[in-house]
Amino acid sequence: MGSVQEKHQIADDRPIDLDAEKGVFTVKEYDSSSEHNDGVISHQEYVPLTDKEYKRLRWRLDLRIVPFCGLLYLCSFLDRSNIGNAKIAGITKHLGISDDQFNVALSIFFVGYVIFEIPSNLMLKKVGPNIWIPLVMVSFGIVMAAMAAIHNGAGLLAGRFFLGIAEAGLFPGVIFYLTLWYTRREQATRISIFFGFATVAGAFGGVLAYGIMQMEGIRGLHGWQWIFIIEAIPTLALAAVTYFVLPNLPEDSKSLTDRERTYMLERLKQDAGPATETNFSMKQFWMAFTDWKVYVHSLIYISGSIPLYSMSLFLPSIINGMGFQSLQAQAMSAPPYAIACFFTIFVAMDADRRSERGYHIALPSFIGFIGYILLIACKDQGPVALYIAACITVTGVFTHAPPMLSWFTNNIGGHTKRAVACGIIISFGNAGGAVAGQVYRANDSPQYIRAHSACAALMLFQVCVVLLFKFALKRVNKKRDNMTPEERRAAAEGEELCDAHPDFRYIT
Repeated sequence: MGSVQEKHQIADDRPIDLDAEKGVFTVKEYDSSSEHNDGVISHQEYVPLTDKEYKRLRWRLDLRIVPFCGLLYLCSFLDRSNIGNAKIAGITKHLGISDDQFNVALSIFFVGYVIFEIPSNLMLKKVGPNIWIPLVMVSFGIVMAAMAAIHNGAGLLAGRFFLGIAEAGLFPGVIFYLTLWYTRREQATRISIFFGFATVAGAFGGVLAYGIMQMEGIRGLHGWQWIFIIEAIPTLALAAVTYFVLPNLPEDSKSLTDRERTYMLERLKQDAGPATETNFSMKQFWMAFTDWKVYVHSLIYISGSIPLYSMSLFLPSIINGMGFQSLQAQAMSAPPYAIACFFTIFVAMDADRRSERGYHIALPSFIGFIGYILLIACKDQGPVALYIAACITVTGVFTHAPPMLSWFTNNIGGHTKRAVACGIIISFGNAGGAVAGQVYRANDSPQYIRAHSACAALMLFQVCVVLLFKFALKRVNKKRDNMTPEERRAAAEGEELCDAHPDFRYIT
């Protein structure tokens, strides 16, 4: 039987023939001045990587991409959540603002964040991550450092709003960036390590704030001002390094040889199935807004983001309310995050190994629900019981996030649609961050019964939606499996179907 051949493109627009029977990639090189053979001057054959070679390549990329992206997010999460540490350090007292005004400052961050997420993802695709992400880092590093100069509530509101605008490009941008390098069944583990740095930021931030608060009065600055200044420094330093270290997209990354690039692009194409569209498309842009699954993912995200963000913003205050002193509360906020970091990575690795998402979201969320119930039930049982309940809560709230983030990136086909959909979903989630700033109210302290009850209800609601959505996606897959040839041909008509193509299967 003759060889089955397909046409592909690599970074420099040289056509590739893939001989499926021989397992050889052939790249044709052209000379536009040649009058013979249509300008073809040579053929280069690329033998696909062996499993051992690919594992070695993936490990090399993992070491270069994942920890570095995690460090970027650590800086981002540290800069956005250090406002909780600044409160313990006395920012409300020194600025003369009420607790309600402080909560508004927490929420206004997410207003700017939500507005600029979708445009930022499109810019990342247009400009390239190794240029766009450093620009984002420089922006929020400068804003963070400048916040040390605020003198009143209006300045705090302005600073937090512009910090939200500046940070809007990093989290959704990196999530989208990882989907361009890794297959669907490789993404949850990498996202968990990336997201795990947020838990490290929570642990590290509490300990760092504890140390920085000792600088109260040095050069006439308060401890909270030193928190803003010192935590901005690594952000600005990493921004300079990012341009040189972070690989660009696989199509034109200098960190890959031609053979590695060809193999990576083919592997990603095969993983995407029929949803292989990579160019910018207005059709895909609008498809992201009309796909019902995008809004279900958004609902799942926001129901988990409100507890997650409120916990990251108020954990020092919650621990302070258990009876620990301010400095102790800063340090005691570290262990819950350390425990959560371990389980976050473990659960995501298992989700990738089993190619499953729904149960790996629902179970941690249910554990978070149990944690909140324990915080309520143990309100009169002393600080030890409450602290253990807080550790359980933080573990559940953070562990559900990586499988949830990889779920929608796995199931949205087409680069433009995925970029826009990621922006929409994460925007909804960060709208939850605006709500999170209002959950833990001063008049509910120190036990925060109403806040814990609201978060418990949201976690249980998320469990229910996740399980129903998993069942719905399985039905869609089953329906596509059972299509007759005529039904499949009819469903496959049209261009840029993305994940609506009948051959596409959702990960459930």
